[in-house]
Amino acid sequence: MPAPIVVMGVSGSGKSTVGAALAQRLRVPFADADDFHPPANIAKMTAGEPLDDDDRLPWLDSIGEWLALHRDGGVMSCSALKRKYRDQLRGHCALIEFLHLEGSVEVIGRRQASRPGHFMPASLLASQFDTLEPLEADEHGLAIDVDQSIDAIIESYVRATDSHPAQQEDR
Repeated sequence: MPAPIVVMGVSGSGKSTVGAALAQRLRVPFADADDFHPPANIAKMTAGEPLDDDDRLPWLDSIGEWLALHRDGGVMSCSALKRKYRDQLRGHCALIEFLHLEGSVEVIGRRQASRPGHFMPASLLASQFDTLEPLEADEHGLAIDVDQSIDAIIESYVRATDSHPAQQEDR
């Protein structure tokens, strides 16, 4: 059975778009972590203030609960920038597959600029990159460059996960 997938990365990397398309391709439910933020977090980010770990704790617990409910398959878009955040998610659902959408500050900045009205202002992009801790060797998942089409990203992910039968058995 497939593990839930968390599409992770900094704001503007395409997590929601790729996550929704991947869920559709895999025919599993999709959720966007942005929808799990309490109003206080949204107000803070809208004001240009980065969230701290205390702000993220209940938010990550809500996301972890969703992942646990979808342990047989689901896709969640979530920044999951730090290892300890990913560990918190794994505290709810032991096996999660991560798809890290990575790109340069310039590429992500251009993408972010094309999202008018999003509550995460471009001014917080630097803090997102400062916070980012890439996947470690013992974490299930892979990183894919975002500077390509959504279809190419999904194809790369599906090919990579299909070509690792040991990962499939672990699920």
